[in-house]
Amino acid sequence: KVRITGGEPTARADLLEILSRLASVPALDELTMTTNGLTLARQAPALAAAGLHRVNVSLDSLNAERFRRITGIDALPRVLAGIDAAIASGLTPLKLNCVVVRGENDHEAPDLLRFAADKRVELRFIELMPMGPLSNRWLERFVPSAETRQRLEPVVDLWLPRHQGSSPARSFDVLLHDGRSARVGFISAMSCPFCDRCDRIRIAADASLFGCLMDRPTLSLLPALRPFDPAKLLELIDRALWQKPRQHPQLGHSTMVSIGG
Repeated sequence: KVRITGGEPTARADLLEILSRLASVPALDELTMTTNGLTLARQAPALAAAGLHRVNVSLDSLNAERFRRITGIDALPRVLAGIDAAIASGLTPLKLNCVVVRGENDHEAPDLLRFAADKRVELRFIELMPMGPLSNRWLERFVPSAETRQRLEPVVDLWLPRHQGSSPARSFDVLLHDGRSARVGFISAMSCPFCDRCDRIRIAADASLFGCLMDRPTLSLLPALRPFDPAKLLELIDRALWQKPRQHPQLGHSTMVSIGG
């Protein structure tokens, strides 16, 4: 499985070429992308044609003013249109990512779940991590997943846990009070770390390899890329996997803008 993330991957002029070349790899089972959704309304068909299988879309609020305050851009209608376009283009199962911030969007959890049920997509609530601009105010803004689930109790009748495997999300099929069904997940990196089963690595555009989202780069793959040396590349990746930390640091060293989610 390969995920294209960011920053924002749709800002790259060569994104379609990257996707098509990755999609041509015979052993690749799943090619996904995480995006802010701003350009999906016009790009979704081309992304699907290039070989992208599905997308995760960031959606932290359904309130236009709050969305603008969180993201810095007044573009909620564009994101909602992009979600519809992605579904219509077959970039599914689509997942919505919501980072929960106390005093900002934590009260919106029930509305977001109802929205996900309407669209028949999975909603994932992500705990705020102590990295980037909010790291110095993390404790006052952090909402544990258990609290977010409590906020959903008034609208949920039944929780059916799904097999987690190595996924970072604890997912549930839920039955809402109004009879509709939905799927919701919780990514609890801070209150319930999943480092012991994390099998992911991240490779940045400069070839830095991160064994952990919150840690510094483990090594650089450039010695195996210029010139390209397949054996050396496998050796470096193997070394990086063995050096993955047993638990993430308490304070992140990067920002999501530079390393992605």
